[in-house]
Amino acid sequence: MPKSASVLIIVENLTVPLDRRVWQEARALRDAGHTVSVICPVGGRYTASYEVLEGIHVFRHPLPYEADGPLGYLVEYTWALAWEFALSVKAHFKVGFDVVQACNPPDLLFLIAGFWKLILGKRFVFDHHDINPELYEAKFNKRGFFHALLTKLERWTFRTADASIATNETFKDIAVKRGGMDPNRVYIVRSIPDVGRFKRVAPDAALRAGFEHVIGYVGIMGAQDGVDLLVTAMDEMVNVQGRKDVGCVIVGSGTELPNLQRMAAERGLDGHVRFTGFLSGAPLLAALSSFDVGVIPDPKNTYNDKISMNKAFEYMTLGIPFVQFDLMEGRKIAGEAALYAADNSPVDLARQIGRLIDEPDLAAQLASEGQVRAKALLDWDAEAARLIACYQTVLAPRGRAASPVHPAPLSASGR
Repeated sequence: MPKSASVLIIVENLTVPLDRRVWQEARALRDAGHTVSVICPVGGRYTASYEVLEGIHVFRHPLPYEADGPLGYLVEYTWALAWEFALSVKAHFKVGFDVVQACNPPDLLFLIAGFWKLILGKRFVFDHHDINPELYEAKFNKRGFFHALLTKLERWTFRTADASIATNETFKDIAVKRGGMDPNRVYIVRSIPDVGRFKRVAPDAALRAGFEHVIGYVGIMGAQDGVDLLVTAMDEMVNVQGRKDVGCVIVGSGTELPNLQRMAAERGLDGHVRFTGFLSGAPLLAALSSFDVGVIPDPKNTYNDKISMNKAFEYMTLGIPFVQFDLMEGRKIAGEAALYAADNSPVDLARQIGRLIDEPDLAAQLASEGQVRAKALLDWDAEAARLIACYQTVLAPRGRAASPVHPAPLSASGR
């Protein structure tokens, strides 16, 4: 990889440095000696239209609102795409770049990368974060025109890319079989925390609110994420089973947050379920460190089965025993470090949470297994090495590819 190589990363759904995966990738490329720029939306306290953070150039654009529904997504994506293209022109003249790395969703960013590839011969790396056809099916419970369109956009993205980055083996399989990519140009870079920076801290006493047991969730709250199943599980534990010793902390934001808050209030759970909103950095670690039991309530469907959940990596790293539904990739990640609820059932979700609360030896065993598994499997340096190998392939003379660097397979065994 040339020492003078410069990289432009485009990400739409979260600002940096709050997008942990993108920020880790940007820092890894910077540490390898390359100039890195990022285009992203504003978010939280990060509102500067341009700044340099840790030697990385950050260009930000406004977003009018968080979309919900096909028309809303069309407006949001059109707005963002126009800003991203304009900022790519600005980045070209202000910093320069040899490679565009586009992080979906949406699968429209190939239009920007393709422009620079066609006009000036820039290279294009597709960082495949989400499988949008399956996401559409999970959110709207149908296929039809938009599902077919998303499948075409995904294929065009892969066909335009010089290489792609997959978050797990399933995503690599999609890139090869559905996207038509050369498997030697698909690199698996798992979205895992940097354990050197992601560590347990003192719990947030205010979040524990005096409860003997605190269960928690951290993540996005969309229609497909199943947080309503967690609220229903809390209803089962508090109102049906009569447990007053259990509190729940839900960390994150998303289009479903107002509905979930209303749902918790209607079921009389205001005193037992607390919504913190989006957290990052030290407040996020303090919140996670307050959990006695973690929950991944994402229901089993064609989308969630294929996704590597960041929170599974985070729970295991921090030694938090957790419960999830029996998802294909989820079981590969967690193995015997989790309990598995059946049939997308909130009642069984509550039962498994109750087991971890009432059986401290089991909880300690799962927490220990999770940390051992995290130590063995979660090595960001190894993921960063595959990221750099991807760039070596992309920047090699046309027709040549660097030797692929394969991750160790995750075990599918589990409880």
